[in-house]
Amino acid sequence: MDLTVQLAPKHKTGLKLVNPVMTASGTFGYGTEYAHLFDTQRLGAVVCKGTTLEPREGNPQPRLVETAGGMLNSIGLQNIGIEALIRDKAPVWAKWRVPVIVNLAGATIEEYAMAAGRLKSVPGVSAIELNISCPNVKAGGAEFCADPVTAAKVTEAVRAATELPLIVKLAPDMSDIVNIAKAVAEAGADALTLINTLKGMAIDIVRRKPTLGNVTGGLSGPAIKPVALYMVYKVAGQVDIPIIGCGGIATGNDAIEFIMAGATAVQVGTVNFANPKAPLSVLAGIEQFLRREEISSISDIIGTARR
Repeated sequence: MDLTVQLAPKHKTGLKLVNPVMTASGTFGYGTEYAHLFDTQRLGAVVCKGTTLEPREGNPQPRLVETAGGMLNSIGLQNIGIEALIRDKAPVWAKWRVPVIVNLAGATIEEYAMAAGRLKSVPGVSAIELNISCPNVKAGGAEFCADPVTAAKVTEAVRAATELPLIVKLAPDMSDIVNIAKAVAEAGADALTLINTLKGMAIDIVRRKPTLGNVTGGLSGPAIKPVALYMVYKVAGQVDIPIIGCGGIATGNDAIEFIMAGATAVQVGTVNFANPKAPLSVLAGIEQFLRREEISSISDIIGTARR
């Protein structure tokens, strides 16, 4: 059974995974936190938490709240910063077999490019995932993925700053997601991740105030799976680069749906908080499906729901 997938077929070195199961940014720390729970080397790839040029403390508490079928988070990109990541985390990753992808965030295009440039030739870093759902400070707080032009500009800047394979992660609440996807693909992205969280909020009826300290947060988990699946289906076939499905994936069957919709790989996220071993369960589920259906290669079912 062949589970290997290629996430950067146009890149000079490529980004080949032994299987299509990845972790989602912000749900698996730096990967090191889970190493004592199971063999993380069995995964296709690990995506570390969102990292910025400088360290960030994040948003005020509370930052997490459970919802029906999901979770709201408002972490605010709390992270150790790019220099600490290079000093403390990358040397550990360099000893791993599984590739580690660094999720990058920023407030300006210059910040994105500078952070990406610092990762150049760093052992242990296999690729970059660009989170362009962040507010663009120089554009009055509009998100970088708000329109195709801005999305392309930040992608071009990062592409020029690094030779690493480049994945761009898009938000779901953009009305023009197909054209934005096309724009970042043309600007140099090697793959896309669909989708980031949906904006939402909760209210504490006893306190009569928003539950989250930052008022709003990102909705993730099973509640957003139908939206994520549709976004993958909608964008697949419109771009000529691989898509990574993300949003509410908790089982092998969930993953198979995304792959049939057009995804080459999948990311497992929110379920990790309830079951840290969920990525391996998803992988086992994919294997069971392929074995039961007598399918020899995962590539044989990519996009079959679109044919």
